[in-house]
Amino acid sequence: MKSAGPNAVGAAAESFIAQTWDRTIVPTLERYIAIPCKSPSFDSDWAKNGHLHAAARLLEGWARENGVAGMALEIVELPGRTPVIFAEIPHFGEAKADDAVLLYGHYDKQPEMVGWDEGKGPWIPVREGEKLYGRGGADDGYSLFASLTAIEALRREGVSHARCVLLIEGCEESGSFDLPHYVEHLRARIGTPSLVVCLDSGCGNYDQLWITTSLRGMVGGNLRVKVLEQGVHSGDASGIVPSSFRVLREVLDRVEDATTGKILLESLHAPIPEQRVAQAKTSGAVLNSSLFERFPWAGATKPMDADTTELVLNRTWRPFLAYTGIGGMPALESAGNVLRPETAVKLSLRLPPTVDAKAAAKVLKETLEANPPYGTTVTFEGEKGADGWNAPPVAPWLETALLDASNSFYGKESCYLGEGGSIPFMGMLGRAFPEAQFLITGVLGPQSNAHGPNEFLHIGYAKKLTACVAKVLAFHAAR
Repeated sequence: MKSAGPNAVGAAAESFIAQTWDRTIVPTLERYIAIPCKSPSFDSDWAKNGHLHAAARLLEGWARENGVAGMALEIVELPGRTPVIFAEIPHFGEAKADDAVLLYGHYDKQPEMVGWDEGKGPWIPVREGEKLYGRGGADDGYSLFASLTAIEALRREGVSHARCVLLIEGCEESGSFDLPHYVEHLRARIGTPSLVVCLDSGCGNYDQLWITTSLRGMVGGNLRVKVLEQGVHSGDASGIVPSSFRVLREVLDRVEDATTGKILLESLHAPIPEQRVAQAKTSGAVLNSSLFERFPWAGATKPMDADTTELVLNRTWRPFLAYTGIGGMPALESAGNVLRPETAVKLSLRLPPTVDAKAAAKVLKETLEANPPYGTTVTFEGEKGADGWNAPPVAPWLETALLDASNSFYGKESCYLGEGGSIPFMGMLGRAFPEAQFLITGVLGPQSNAHGPNEFLHIGYAKKLTACVAKVLAFHAAR
């Protein structure tokens, strides 16, 4: 019997997917949200606490009850490393037996964060209409459910798909430092995928399919300036002892223009490809003011540029520095008239997709520590880094599949947009499988607030995205 083609992925498949989400996925996600399975960087006793193991077992249990016929599923755990959920699903229909698709996600979470609305919290699942609040549902607990449901929808409609491999890790929010070991350990079973699907990215709105074209890299670490061994009376010392805060400002001015925010080190910039500029112009026009209105602005604060194309490029292809923590300063209510001995700040430097993170970290450290003012002790200790990623050219079959999928299930054309965050796994996979095509997408849209308070998953959007994944898998098999 001849298999059905991609056009068969329509209303029936969409209905099955929606019912599966309502019947089993959402209730299981609610249980998952309740597990405080923080990534290892935020839970040093993760193995003893057992939350990551509990989340992995929950997802594994759902997959065994609702998985695809012939699926081989297991939790793989190398000594001392966070476990991964690994599944192999044989090809179906007329797809080539030696072809493969790799579908990726993660189940570890960011820490709690303050500021949740009353009645909500990181480990409290709350359903309000199409929104499911709680940490991890959208980033990235839904990925296993969406991947397996998309594959099952194809089989129900008699539509071919290639051999599929699922890899759901537990270390992504810590920089995926465990993942290379698993990729190497499982390399023979993974094979050489011709398509990689990653569901850990974002969407510009909830009206159409968004494809991630690039990811910024990052360098993080602590900058510390020390001037004294202990604090002294500010009236006695100021004017004689330099302020550690002022020295900190001075060395930071070597890196960042304090007026514009521009990074001054040319080696941390990269040429922006013409195609990415054109895509930024299109996505900026589609999003318009929603590009910045989605943020919880304070008072009369305005965006850094009035041109949406420039804002998109700022967010995706230009380096920018954020100060995410501070040390050496007492709380306001307990601050006395003391010239403090030191000041420290945690830096998060986002890099263009094609800038090498290790080289950037070296330049940053050398620039900050060189010739310390007044002979003060200035140190920069790097904590983590990740290379960015720039997608390869989209193959004609994939471009057609994405357009068809978006029109079929959202009623609007697909749109391309770079993301400002990092997914370390993508750079690794890009190097490991240079001939593969990539579908990087996700559900983190306006106000979804990943990593922050009131994070939510848009269930209606996720249902349609699941159907889009099924459609792309069908096009892949038929190409």
